[in-house]
Amino acid sequence: MFDLTFTVDAQDTTTPLTLAIDQAFIAGWTGRDPVARDKHIAELEAVGIARPASTPIYYRVSARRLTMEDRIECTGGDSSGEVEFVLLGWQGRIFVGCGSDHTDRKVEAYNVTVSKQMCDKPIASTLWELEDVVGHWDKMILRSYATIDGERMLYQEGTLDAMLPVTELIARGFPGGKLPDGCAMFGGTFAAKGGIRPADRFEFELEDPVLKRTIRHGYDVVTLPVRG
Repeated sequence: MFDLTFTVDAQDTTTPLTLAIDQAFIAGWTGRDPVARDKHIAELEAVGIARPASTPIYYRVSARRLTMEDRIECTGGDSSGEVEFVLLGWQGRIFVGCGSDHTDRKVEAYNVTVSKQMCDKPIASTLWELEDVVGHWDKMILRSYATIDGERMLYQEGTLDAMLPVTELIARGFPGGKLPDGCAMFGGTFAAKGGIRPADRFEFELEDPVLKRTIRHGYDVVTLPVRG
């Protein structure tokens, strides 16, 4: 278990909140539209990653992989980010944030579960209450930008109506349909525009067009050498 301190944005007020995180999950293949979901599966198959055993699927990772730092270090040049909404359970409440499921694609080609453990998972420091956004959940937008060879480009973008409803996603993965206290769950992602590829910097955001606010974070990727 370890602590992360967030800022809860309640529109008219902001409040610091320190959460003790003791478990983390990466939910995969969460697409609501089977055509869009299969497009992402095909995208990964194109780089040698096997189809999932089920959809959705919930990968367990070390909670200590979560980080709010603006730089991460990865071994080799085969990793890349993915923007995802993040749900956090605490004292019977659920908060919504935004993060990047940064993953080693070379390792992913032979074992997805192991690949999820290889890289830190950057997460933004701002949270919203789920109850404040669940009524317009499908209108919210996930978006990411990748900086590659000095050029910043739109990497992913989509509205949450493309994914399973948030209550269904929780219900499928957790007994009683409740996210446990101290649990963080990444909720799935969209296909990359132009295909999956590494970047020197990755920026991600969750936009709420109804309440006109956005959660943002970005981080540099430092590549460590592989010596054998």
